[in-house]
Amino acid sequence: MTTAPVWIIDDDKSIRWVLEKALARAGIAFQSFSNADDALNAMYDDTPKVIVSDIRMPGTDGLKFLGKIKADHPQLPVIVMTAHSDLDSAVSAFQGGAFEYLPKPFDIDQAVQLVERALGEVASIDRPADTLEPLPVLLGQAPAMQDVFRAIGRLSQSSVTVLITGESGSGKELVAQALHRHSARAAKPFIAINTAAIPRDLLESELFGHERGAFTGATAQRRGRFEEAEGGTLFLDEIGDMPTELQTRLLRVLSDGQFYRVGGHMPIKANVRVIAATHQNLESRVRDGQFREDLFHRLNVIRLRLPPLRERHEDIPLLTRHFLARSASSLGVDAKRLSEAAMAQLADYAFPGNVRQLENLCQWLTVMAPGQTVEPADLPPELKESGGDAVAGHHPATAGDWAGSLAAVAAEQLRRGETGIIDALTREFEGTLIRTALAHTGGRRVEAASLLGLGRNTLTRKVQELGIDSDE
Repeated sequence: MTTAPVWIIDDDKSIRWVLEKALARAGIAFQSFSNADDALNAMYDDTPKVIVSDIRMPGTDGLKFLGKIKADHPQLPVIVMTAHSDLDSAVSAFQGGAFEYLPKPFDIDQAVQLVERALGEVASIDRPADTLEPLPVLLGQAPAMQDVFRAIGRLSQSSVTVLITGESGSGKELVAQALHRHSARAAKPFIAINTAAIPRDLLESELFGHERGAFTGATAQRRGRFEEAEGGTLFLDEIGDMPTELQTRLLRVLSDGQFYRVGGHMPIKANVRVIAATHQNLESRVRDGQFREDLFHRLNVIRLRLPPLRERHEDIPLLTRHFLARSASSLGVDAKRLSEAAMAQLADYAFPGNVRQLENLCQWLTVMAPGQTVEPADLPPELKESGGDAVAGHHPATAGDWAGSLAAVAAEQLRRGETGIIDALTREFEGTLIRTALAHTGGRRVEAASLLGLGRNTLTRKVQELGIDSDE
């Protein structure tokens, strides 16, 4: 076994230098390579315990290198680095058998801890590295989005039921599509249905189909969405609005793996992966008797929380450039670009409609902005009038304005007809306070609990309930 247990592979000399210094401080021996081909040649004589490799490099790129390593050394942990914060890189890395995915720029202490964890474990993943078609709409450098990318990658070989939560317009269907296209069911249909958009009396037939003569107007047999999605994925959006009687039927399908068409007497097997999504607090609806608890537990096998855009404001420039380019391409014109001042104003806006609102804004700018460079005066009225006051939580608030921001967010949610908003806002309020206190104390929970006026056990319970990362 090599005297240098960790190999660093990156064509960027500065990245190699930073990692080398950090590993040296941690007392971990290393060897560095500027390209994957040199590392592959070195593998004939020696084998490291852990490899830290970039994805995009001249010659053999990181994903091809990863594939070769996993073919010959399936238990060798490979930590993949990339400056390209897109879903394709994350999923490809995990499908190729990567131990972990590390987006650049990374926290150097976190990188060292990851190497130390890899040294203490034996990776047993042995999956082929596939070059997957990119899904560029799912972009993000924010830590919360990187967590989503990681989850999609880890779920790529599973057909487990997934519940996606997030506000309207945050991209829940895009995540469902990504889960499907990066799964073993990718060659089969992806069928989406918004349960809130279909009239209550038609929803059962829409989902399960009907036999001829099952009801007035049923002049022919009709296949439902479950049959259309056979072998593939059925995405049930806004599942929280599903009528109680249909919740019972859905539970039976998930439990028994079969269903009946409306008016039918022969059971039909359902080989379908179900992915559900909601902007509502299902736990609250269960407590209120509006959603079946047993169905909730059936759907809530794996939960993915998609962050609202206001929690990932660092992604706004990246998404804006993407949507402007796409709008320009669809219209056959040159893409508009935002001045620094206009981009800063965009980044300070709360975007209550989330990514969908930003996409619509970019379409509006492509058509309506007078010049190629968009200035603050060219932005639509709602952005110019709100300025930075629309953001709740992006920048330090003065003593009196946070309540006004909260009122604005609540008013917008009520205007959109959302219900149960006090639970979601309370969670966000408590989560913000706890994260801020933990950041202030350097992660010391006892001290943070004392400053917040909470008991230590109460803080620990809330950290778990709110899903606050232990590293935050």
